[in-house]
Amino acid sequence: MVHGASPDPGDQPLPKLVVLGSGWGATALIKELEPGGYATTVISPENYFLFTPLLPEATVGSVESRSLMENMRKICRRARARFVEAEAYDIHVDDKMVEVVSRSGEHFLVPYDKLVVAVGAGNASLGVPGVGEHTRYLKTIRDAKRIRSDIMNLFETAALPTTPPDDKKRLLSFVVAGGGPTGIEFAAELYDFLNDDLIHYFPELINDYVSVTIIQSGDHILNTFSEAVSEYAERSMKANKMQIVTNARVTEVTADTLTYKLKNPQPGQDPVVTIPSGLCLWSTGIAMRDITRKLNARLHDQEHLRALQVNSRLQLLGKCKDQIYAIGDCATIETPKLTEWVRDRFAASGKTAFNRQEFGAIVQSLIDEYPSSRTYYEKLDTLFEKYDADQSGTLDLQEILTMSRALGQRMTSLPATAQVATQQGQYLARKLNRLADASVDQHSKLETASEKPFKYNHMGSLSYVGGNAAVADVYGFSGGGLGAYVLWKSVYFSEQVSARTRALLAFDWIKHIIFGRDISRY
Repeated sequence: MVHGASPDPGDQPLPKLVVLGSGWGATALIKELEPGGYATTVISPENYFLFTPLLPEATVGSVESRSLMENMRKICRRARARFVEAEAYDIHVDDKMVEVVSRSGEHFLVPYDKLVVAVGAGNASLGVPGVGEHTRYLKTIRDAKRIRSDIMNLFETAALPTTPPDDKKRLLSFVVAGGGPTGIEFAAELYDFLNDDLIHYFPELINDYVSVTIIQSGDHILNTFSEAVSEYAERSMKANKMQIVTNARVTEVTADTLTYKLKNPQPGQDPVVTIPSGLCLWSTGIAMRDITRKLNARLHDQEHLRALQVNSRLQLLGKCKDQIYAIGDCATIETPKLTEWVRDRFAASGKTAFNRQEFGAIVQSLIDEYPSSRTYYEKLDTLFEKYDADQSGTLDLQEILTMSRALGQRMTSLPATAQVATQQGQYLARKLNRLADASVDQHSKLETASEKPFKYNHMGSLSYVGGNAAVADVYGFSGGGLGAYVLWKSVYFSEQVSARTRALLAFDWIKHIIFGRDISRY
């Protein structure tokens, strides 16, 4: 049996807090957790925190792997938390135990009073044949090292005098499935690597055989950015001779080809296209890990297929909500069931219609409980006039239900990003710090009476697009170019978790500017 850090002497032992994971959410929580409030145990199969936004740079050697990692024992030390390098295998909710398996395969139990599930998410193949066997992912440092080795393998093989031209073209065809930040930044880093470094050693291959193709299912790449920024990114990358295919869905991946189907083909155009593929990065879709899938199946209130559902206070839905929280990519905050909520409000008020002021008060109460709904109710006057079908100056039940159904279809979950996970970890740490001063039997009351729901504050979006250019949607600024590139570098540098990683990152950037990237295969 493993216990948390030794509690301070006293009549009452400290409540046992167990945190599963070492990613953005778990690390933000541990850094904000006040020492002495809990006997804290952090459990993760990796004993380091990884700065994932810069993984694309690690695939080509713009930064070294070690520069993106910080040891979790060091992070845990401030909060007086104990770290256990092992993987959570199962959660026994009724017994309040986490079953853990070590690297050697030994199973043991860790008890908890409070449990935070922050294990992240896995990769989703989306049912496309061949994805698991013939593509690369980019979520871990091992993924980045593997891709880095793959790139050099492909070039060294293509450079052999016995390799025919058709094989050279296939080997040096790089395909990215997914036009989000990870896929775009990998393609951008690859472009820089090809044109800044490999061009000096493989000029014929670069000029005659290399191709980079991005396949995106939506209308634009970087579709979480403004349309103008997405269009700038597309123009910039196309100017760098990267091919961008939008409104297309990948249907099959083989060892040397990728097939996609166009959603809106031109007249006479074949909607099914097959292209050669020497290396395919799959950067679309997330899936549950085994531990979250087991927990999801065990709780009747969980009905989401890709993540654990939590309420607006990050408590896991179900009978164990006072004991278990979930944050980061493994969790999704429930969206309000607007039609049920509206019916309950009408029943409670005894009214048949609401005027503009009463409607505003109802909407505010909804936003207070579900802060993520604020975006959809910002223009109250416009909404009121739009759905006041009979122009009576009031909204009756049917009119509000019509509005609720329309808005409910537009509501989406928060994105699976480092920003969201970090803010959730910080929010939960502040909550746990306050609960630590109260008795356990008061926690349930305090959770709902004094704790405000989690509110995500979007700080902006940044993405590198190659050629010392980036795009940004930050604090009202939308644009791209060298200025956005400097901002991108500055933000990622400032967000490092320690002075050590900042120093290593700065050294890597300076080193590659002076000496270029290392092209050795290892």
